[in-house]
Amino acid sequence: MRCARAGLARFYSSLKNHTLDSPWQCCQVSVPPFLFEAILYAPIDDTNSTAKIGNGIIFFTLYKKEVAMWDYLTLSNANKEKLQYLRENAVLKSHEKAKEETEAKKVTKQEHKKYTLEATMKLEEAERKRIEDLKEKERLKVMKELELWRKEQKDSEKQKRVQKEEELCQEAEQLKEKKKEKMNKAAIPNEGTSETRLKPTKGCGSFSMFSENLKEERLPAPRSAATIKINFTPRVFPTALRESRVAEEEEWLRKQAEARRTINADLSELEDLKEEEKNPDWLKDKGNKMFATGNYLAAVNAYNLAVRLNNKLPLLYLNRAACHLKLRNLHKAIEDSSKALELLTPPVPDNENARVKAYVRRGTAFCQLELFTEGLQDYEAALKIDPKNKTIEKDAEKIRHLIQGTPQDS
Repeated sequence: MRCARAGLARFYSSLKNHTLDSPWQCCQVSVPPFLFEAILYAPIDDTNSTAKIGNGIIFFTLYKKEVAMWDYLTLSNANKEKLQYLRENAVLKSHEKAKEETEAKKVTKQEHKKYTLEATMKLEEAERKRIEDLKEKERLKVMKELELWRKEQKDSEKQKRVQKEEELCQEAEQLKEKKKEKMNKAAIPNEGTSETRLKPTKGCGSFSMFSENLKEERLPAPRSAATIKINFTPRVFPTALRESRVAEEEEWLRKQAEARRTINADLSELEDLKEEEKNPDWLKDKGNKMFATGNYLAAVNAYNLAVRLNNKLPLLYLNRAACHLKLRNLHKAIEDSSKALELLTPPVPDNENARVKAYVRRGTAFCQLELFTEGLQDYEAALKIDPKNKTIEKDAEKIRHLIQGTPQDS
């Protein structure tokens, strides 16, 4: 008989809380304050065996560990020592089983937690990828719209340019027509010869070779009158021709004209600037205004941008050197003054004032760096250009006394 079933006892108390201990051979049911214990004849399968309680009755369903016929359900002739051993063994195995179950639950919980974490990470990764895809789509969309806008701007500029060229061509054609009409009006035929003159063909001023009367005399058309206007280039320098250096003056004018036409900066990098801000002269005037108000840093920024646009204008370096002197950037003031002197060549009367300022500013920077010998050399160079400048002469005398270590005359 594989299964043994028995209805063993009826209890007259509450059966809500109970425990069943039946590892191997000892079967216990605890319903406080009652305790039921049975030492079975042989070991049972405690995993599949069950105990059901209901209506004050306990039903046990026990499965044998080994298939065999039992003589009795419980041990009847066992002594106390054997019973005590069986009880202790049952308790020990029960604890071991509980411990194993706890460990198994812990492992299962960890696995569930790990699975949950991996699932969460996968969901987060999918969400992050979805967000990145949306960002990439938006970026591509914006880039496409930007390219389309740029293309429209280029097409619009091209269309405006073509339209402007067409207008210029039309104006040129109108001027030609007006000039032609004036010339035709000026060509007045002589009396008595208009009948014998041949008619010109369309598009050219030559006469037809096939006239009705080839024997008639052909008279040439009268010459048209015109006025030639002669313009003389005025002299820029006040110096008399016999005292001036014409070659140097012409070279200076040529360099200044080339500098005005030179734009060194890449205008694609300056798209955010306004049209007037792309003009070096406008930036120079703005820097001068900032310098006059004492905002030297803003003036330096204006001159920096102007130099980026055109690095051939000496006044930009000269004015920026003055700003650096105010800001105590002495080495930069020396660099800008030297660059201005390099561009102020050849030396002509038109750039005398600028060269004097460049020497004085560089000499001032040298003196503030306590390089008095170099500073005196620049002041003396300025005096050679402008020997009547009393201020420069006094400053040069002060520098000489500092170098010699002698007191100044009061």
